[in-house]
Amino acid sequence: MGEIRKAAVIGAGTMGAAIAAQFANAGVPVFLLDIVPAGAKTRNALAEGAIAKMLKTDPAPFMSKGAARLVTPGNIEDDLGKLADVDWIVEAIVERLDIKQDLYRKIETVRKPGCAVSSNTSTIPLAKLVEGLGAGFARDFVITHFFNPPRYMRLLELVSGAGTDAGLAADVERFADVRLGKTIVRTKDSPGFIANRLGVYWLMLGVIEAIDAGLDIEDADAVMSKPLGIPKTGVFGLIDLVGLDLMPHINASLGATLPAGDAFHAANRDVPLIKKMIADGYIGRKGKGGFYRRGEKGREAIDLASGEYRAVRKANLPEAELKLGKLLGLDSKAARYAWRVLGQTLSYAASLVGDAADDIGAIDAAMRLGYNWRWGPFELIDLIGAEALAAKLAKDGFAVPAFLAAAKGKKFYRLQGGAREYLGADGAYHALTRAEGVLLLEDVKRAGKPVLKNSSASVWDVGDGVLCFEYTSKSNSLDAQNLELLNQTIDLVPKAHRALVIYNEGQNFSAGANLGLALFAANIAAWGEIEKLVAAGHTIYKKLKYAPFPTVAAPFGMALGGGCEILLHSSAVQAHAEAYIGLVECGVGLVPAWGGCSEMLARWAAHPKMPHGPMPAASKVFEIVSTATVSKSAAEAKEYLFLRADDGISMNRDRLLADAKARALSLVEGYVPPVPPTYKLPGVSGAVSMGIAADDFRRKGVATTYDMVVAGELAGVLSGGDADIIDEVTEARILELERAAFIRLIKNPGTLARIETMLTTGKPLRN
Repeated sequence: MGEIRKAAVIGAGTMGAAIAAQFANAGVPVFLLDIVPAGAKTRNALAEGAIAKMLKTDPAPFMSKGAARLVTPGNIEDDLGKLADVDWIVEAIVERLDIKQDLYRKIETVRKPGCAVSSNTSTIPLAKLVEGLGAGFARDFVITHFFNPPRYMRLLELVSGAGTDAGLAADVERFADVRLGKTIVRTKDSPGFIANRLGVYWLMLGVIEAIDAGLDIEDADAVMSKPLGIPKTGVFGLIDLVGLDLMPHINASLGATLPAGDAFHAANRDVPLIKKMIADGYIGRKGKGGFYRRGEKGREAIDLASGEYRAVRKANLPEAELKLGKLLGLDSKAARYAWRVLGQTLSYAASLVGDAADDIGAIDAAMRLGYNWRWGPFELIDLIGAEALAAKLAKDGFAVPAFLAAAKGKKFYRLQGGAREYLGADGAYHALTRAEGVLLLEDVKRAGKPVLKNSSASVWDVGDGVLCFEYTSKSNSLDAQNLELLNQTIDLVPKAHRALVIYNEGQNFSAGANLGLALFAANIAAWGEIEKLVAAGHTIYKKLKYAPFPTVAAPFGMALGGGCEILLHSSAVQAHAEAYIGLVECGVGLVPAWGGCSEMLARWAAHPKMPHGPMPAASKVFEIVSTATVSKSAAEAKEYLFLRADDGISMNRDRLLADAKARALSLVEGYVPPVPPTYKLPGVSGAVSMGIAADDFRRKGVATTYDMVVAGELAGVLSGGDADIIDEVTEARILELERAAFIRLIKNPGTLARIETMLTTGKPLRN
């Protein structure tokens, strides 16, 4: 098969279209084909409509609008011949075996030998899909089960058949990993594979056990979420999210294909309430509502007994019931419910080893990535204790699979010599290996000790002369402690190392400066401390920028405010594709205070498409910063110049550290720090012009009264203060203006109100 240069997706429904979008996000041209609808004005109506819809969808399937240009719409009748030139064809049509096989026969007449063909099926075994289609087709066929939405869900279940070419499957796996950003879980060719087989069983248990227990759905979701490391949607909120209308189809397929003795059948019970909800259009968030809905007087929840909606209430559970360590030992209605659902789910997971997957790592990864569980089933069993779990299952009459019983006195995972190992079906421990090219900080940390450390940050040696600076504060927020450790690290690198990477493995790269500390300092009028912190940030960020060695920042998730500014001061950035970057200070009544203004001015002034003169760059930065613009992807961050054109993007989150390290090493030889910039800025007249533009937004109702105050301070910085239009403004002068504007604003009650509101509600105050 070799390299995948072109792809095709057949089926322009929600999943197929979004899979095509992910190929485009990876820079791969892709055909999107569907049937010719009866009576359509254009024969490509379904594919064209899907692309147009995706360009309006939020969250967006495309990482940038430019990616959409790589998707070519077509139809099966006219354009099937174009598949002769592609390297991978993904089928994402209706879950009917006869229709899929009919399509495969058509594909076989046009595809080139070695072109991979895969199905996105979630329930039909591969052996049935290729039955009667010939050895040549079976050799090039795999199942690639993407999870919805394909851009954001990292899991891809890969199934090979007895006749599948191992090299082709490896090529598909490598491409899906590196280019599409997926974590690949190899599964057995069994119904439902791993995630849906176990996940749907868990959801069905969650519903029927709540009904049997007479439990309110708020209590069920509260106990079946945070205590178990499951997202706050719990069971009923998750079903609303994915759609109640999907449940009967998936359940029917699993019920028809799983063997008679499988535990799934006992949970696959007819639920009249769900049938009625679907019939009435209550299919979840995409319908009129589901188990939860938005009523006339606010959010409502359904009563499982009566089927009537009532006002949502807070879960009424003691604190002990919201902690895993205590929950399973309690005898309340909610605790008994949690045990019955969790116990049977973990028992079922243990029964899938050897059937759905070869090892526990695959099952745990499938549930972590496919259902966003914090811990996989076997990691949960280790938290409970395998022996204790087996005893409680037996006591309550639940099945105790042989694999679970054999784990008596053992853990499913253990650390050996700093490396993680898992218990295999053979009773022996085996090394947990990473895919080639994956470097995770969690592995580095297991094997060694930090080079430097304080309460808010750590520094690790990741090999080859590269240090890794890691934020460890809450939300990876920036404070005096991690700034000081960064300062020490900058001094340390030249003594025994060659480069620095700034990276961590939290939920977000950095949410920016610690607003709580800033508000506390302001409330006690500790203005000197605030000024000292702002000055320290300026000094250390510039020290980083002009250091004699390369620095590569590796953001992912949110990189906001000061977190964005660290990127702006690094030699280069290697960003995860899902990096949401922005200077958001104006949203809390402040201006960027650690060099964000000066760096953005320099970038936009040097942009080849920016008109000459002192005003255009300042106006553009004013537009971006005053509106607290945040990129919706790393690709979009390049459009705002938060990232440079040559900054790297890693599609797979697990490859980010290795890619950043490689980028840093590539810069070492002959590295020369940048030359400090100077600016031509419009001065007072430019500030007035920006103020007029902001006032226009105020008159339109877009900007508020206090927005005008903040915009005025920002305009003063970006215009160069009292500089004359013919003057050259230095970087140091911009930093001085930043500091002064920040201090004036943080002393203003309007800003303090914004900060307090953000900290208490998580939402901006529009004062």
